Amino acid sequence: MSVNSDGIIEDRVKGPTLWRRFRKHKVAVTGLALLTLLVLAAIFAPYVAPNDPYSQDLERSYGTPTWEYPLGLDRIGRCNLSRLIFASRISLSVGVISAGVSLTIGVFLGSIAGYYGGRVDHLLGRFADAMLSLPQIVVIMTLVFVLGTHILNVMVVIGLLGWVGIFRLIRGQILSLREREFYLAAIAGGASPLRIISKHLVPNAMSPVIVAVTLRTAASILMESTLSFLGFGIQPPLASWGSTLSAAQSLTILTLYPYIWVPPGVAIALTVLSINFLGDGLRDALDPRAQLRVKQG
Repeated sequence: MSVNSDGIIEDRVKGPTLWRRFRKHKVAVTGLALLTLLVLAAIFAPYVAPNDPYSQDLERSYGTPTWEYPLGLDRIGRCNLSRLIFASRISLSVGVISAGVSLTIGVFLGSIAGYYGGRVDHLLGRFADAMLSLPQIVVIMTLVFVLGTHILNVMVVIGLLGWVGIFRLIRGQILSLREREFYLAAIAGGASPLRIISKHLVPNAMSPVIVAVTLRTAASILMESTLSFLGFGIQPPLASWGSTLSAAQSLTILTLYPYIWVPPGVAIALTVLSINFLGDGLRDALDPRAQLRVKQG
């Protein structure tokens, strides 16, 4: 519990308390550490990568791993490890930005639906149901095909179709918060709807939304990998983990050159697991009841 600048009591978890709870979740801390390493590798890719990811040596196609090329070479003689490191920039960026787009839309529409209720809530709820009924992968592939496979288009399109879960979550939270004392106090104080939503309702509804965003980030990375694997995502010469995996679509490569497809597959799996573990830790840290269950278990 905390008191804001208007003297209204609100429920928010303070940073130090959140960290104390989070660090008790060992798996989540491990996920955070691994994710931090991946992010640092992506940021400092030019300094971490052992070779130029775009340099080609056609005479060394599918070269086996060596000290110079720890993960071997691809079909046109490019360093697999360097491309894997640079691909992390694309895949992680798509995950974060797509989740940000979904968060913005979900919070905006969910807060309006939860605050006004009635017809507004009904219309937005039916719109969300309609979006949820669409075959997401087909719609995303169609939009990317029409708009082009530029990385920004991929990010935005994935984000535009991933907001429904966040919308429903924050709508439900705000409907619950409307019964709380601080909301009634804000109404009695004559605060405007914009101030009530932005200063009182949304901040107090964000705890479960933060967890949902971490899961949305993981889902976006998987979606981008799927699109790139199918040829609708990141296009050469840029590399993402999914586009790197797309090179392994023949039995020969799968059996004879595992160093082509195993590393990006492992990178996707580790990243998604790390993000999911992070989300589990945040859920337990932000929910005192979950934290109590962890202690009892």
